[in-house]
Amino acid sequence: MRRALPLSAMAAIVLTGCAGVTIDENYREVQRFAQTQAGSEVRWLRSDEERASMSAEVDRLLERPLAMDDAVRIALGYSPAFQVLLAEAASASAEATQSARMPNPVFSFERLLRSGGGERELDIGRSLSVSLLDLLLLPARLERAEFRQQQSRLQASSALLSTVTEVRQTWIDAVAARQIARYREDVAAAAGTTAELARRMQAAGNFSRLQRAREQALSAESVAAVVRARQNAAAAREALVRRLGLTPTQALALKLPDRLPELPKAPMDEATAGKVLLDERLDLRIARTELDRTAKELGLTRVTSVVNGLHLSGVSNSETGQPTQKGFEVELPLPLFDFGDAARSGGQARYLAAFNRTVRVARDAASQVRTTYDGYRSAHDLARHYRDEIVPLRQSIVDESVLQYNGMLIGVFDLLAESRAQIASVVQAIEAERDFWRADAALRASLLGQPITPLVLQASEAPAAASGGH
Repeated sequence: MRRALPLSAMAAIVLTGCAGVTIDENYREVQRFAQTQAGSEVRWLRSDEERASMSAEVDRLLERPLAMDDAVRIALGYSPAFQVLLAEAASASAEATQSARMPNPVFSFERLLRSGGGERELDIGRSLSVSLLDLLLLPARLERAEFRQQQSRLQASSALLSTVTEVRQTWIDAVAARQIARYREDVAAAAGTTAELARRMQAAGNFSRLQRAREQALSAESVAAVVRARQNAAAAREALVRRLGLTPTQALALKLPDRLPELPKAPMDEATAGKVLLDERLDLRIARTELDRTAKELGLTRVTSVVNGLHLSGVSNSETGQPTQKGFEVELPLPLFDFGDAARSGGQARYLAAFNRTVRVARDAASQVRTTYDGYRSAHDLARHYRDEIVPLRQSIVDESVLQYNGMLIGVFDLLAESRAQIASVVQAIEAERDFWRADAALRASLLGQPITPLVLQASEAPAAASGGH
C-alpha cells in the first residue's frame, strides 16, 4: 500500500479561512451598508443577553410616539423576521467558506499475513493520498468562494433594503390611516349635527321629508365611512406591529404620531436619480458578480472537462525479510468515452445566459427608475397641489360661508355642507401625502436596486357636495 510523500504545498490547504471570521466580516459589511443607506444600525442577536438588552431598548423607544427612523431601527435590531435573514446570510457564508476547502487526505493501512512452507511472512502497506488536481485548482476554488461571499453580502444588503422599505411604507400607512380616521370622525360629527337639525326643522314644519331624508342619508354614510376608517387604521397598526416583531405588551404600548411628516421643500431631481443608478444598484452589482464568476468557471471548465481527476500518492511497502519499498503513484483518468465537449458547451451557454441577464438587468433597472421617479414626482406635485391650492380654497369657502351665514345670506345647511366638503378635502390631502411618502420610500429603494411596484395614483372620492334644495 501507500504513504504520501511530504508536500510543502499542503500547508496551503490546512486552512482557507475561518468560517466564523468570514461571517463576522460579512455582518460588518451589512452593518456599513445599513449605516450608509438606511441611516440605522443592524443588530444580530446571538445570545439571551443581547435579546434582553434590545427588548429593553425597544421598550424605551415605545415610550414616545414612534418615528419612522425608530421603526426602522427596531426592525433591523429586534424583528425576528430580520434575524432570520441575518442567520440565513451567515449560513450561506459558511457554505461558501466550506466550498473553498480541500478534501481531507485519505489514509489507508493494510496488513497481510502470508504463510507457506512452514514460514509466516507479514506484509504491511500504508498510504496517504491527496487529489493533486484539487491542489492545483485551489486558487480557482478560493476565488470562486470569494465570489460567493461577495454575492452573499450583496444579497443580504438587498434583503436589508427590502426590509427597510417595507417598514417605512407600513409606518406611513399606519400613521395616515390613523389621521384619516380622525378626520372621518369630524365629517361624521358634522353630518350628525346636520341630520339632527333637519329633524327638528321638519318637526317645526320648515323642512320637507325629502330634505330630511337626504341629510340623514349623508349622516349614515359618514358613520359607515368612520367604521371603515377605524378598521383600516387598526389593520395598518397591526401590520406595523408584525413588521417590527413586537410582543403583545409592546404592541399595546405602541403610539403613533398624529400626522405624517411635512412635505420636503423640493423633490429629488432626475439627474441625481440617474447618477445613483449607475453606482449603487444592488441588482446590477449582483448580476456583474455572477457574470464574473461564470467567466472564471468557464476557463476552469475547459481544463476539468478533459482532466477531471488527478491523484498523487506516496507508497511505502514493507515485507518480512525484505527491504522497504518506497515510491509514488499517480492516477489519471483517460478521456476515452467523455471528451468534455458537453461540459465545455454547457459552460459557454451559462456564460452567454449570465451576460444577457446582466444586460437585461441594466436595461430594466433604467426603466424601473424612470417609472418610479415619474410616480414620485406625480405624487409630490399632487400632494403640494392639495396642500397649497385645494385645502386653502376649501377653507376660504368655509370662511366666506360663515360671513354670509352671519349676514343671513345663506342657511345653516349650506354652511354645514361647505364644512363637510372642507373636511373631505383634508382627508384627500392626507391620502396624497401618504402616497408621496410611499413613493419616496419606493424611489429610494429603486435607486439602490430593490424592485418596487410602481405607484398608481387612485382617484379619490369627491368631497361631499352641498345638498340640493337649500
